[in-house]
Amino acid sequence: MKTSGNTILITGGTSGIGLGLARTFHEQGNQVIVAGRRQELLDEVAAEHPGIDTIALDIADPESIARAREAVATRHPQLNVLINNAGIQLPESLLDPGSLEVAEDTIATNLLGTIRMVYAFLPLLVDQSDAVVINVSSALAFVPFPITPTYNATKAALHSFSESLRVQVAAAGVQVIELVPPGVRTTLMGQQDSEDAMPLADFLTEAMDLLAAEPDAKEIVVERARFIRDAQANGNYDDLLAMFSGAEAGR
Repeated sequence: MKTSGNTILITGGTSGIGLGLARTFHEQGNQVIVAGRRQELLDEVAAEHPGIDTIALDIADPESIARAREAVATRHPQLNVLINNAGIQLPESLLDPGSLEVAEDTIATNLLGTIRMVYAFLPLLVDQSDAVVINVSSALAFVPFPITPTYNATKAALHSFSESLRVQVAAAGVQVIELVPPGVRTTLMGQQDSEDAMPLADFLTEAMDLLAAEPDAKEIVVERARFIRDAQANGNYDDLLAMFSGAEAGR
């Protein structure tokens, strides 16, 4: 992926990693379109970052995706990069029937929403040169954090989906990159002040440096996520799962 001269749509772009990516890509000379559910946050992004466009989008709503596709096709026909970043992470107790709603919402947003975005926007990307889909998964796709079982499962599924997507769109000239964050200091799961989470600025710097150094990369994995990503291959899976289980017990 080239790091400048793109037209990039970022879902979940009003906060956290999504907003950080939007700012960074905008500063590097890309046209950025930030998509999000809350109009007031979209207005703030537009006011604070002149040149960034915004669009209302709820990726859990198929009709909202269809409207966004038509709006982007009209306003930005040169779109060549889709970053599927929107997602939710909430704790669940699998012994509590009330947690089923959390699980269903998580699947609808993290997995089904991303799949619907790919189906909706791929026809726009295949007509462009330097077309890219970036799916933001998680290190927890590779070793789960037991307190968020459905979140982990959606990210593991997204990893598998990205692998298949990469094969299917290769002949069409579309690159597929999986971005694999560790815990990052954002409001997701209340990690904004966690010493155990990676500072957002550090994550963005390292991820963008890796992208610039490896433009043909299939995965972008920062060092803080690498030991989790490779735990199975390195024989550390059981130890990490036990560590994450202990972290859950201490919450």
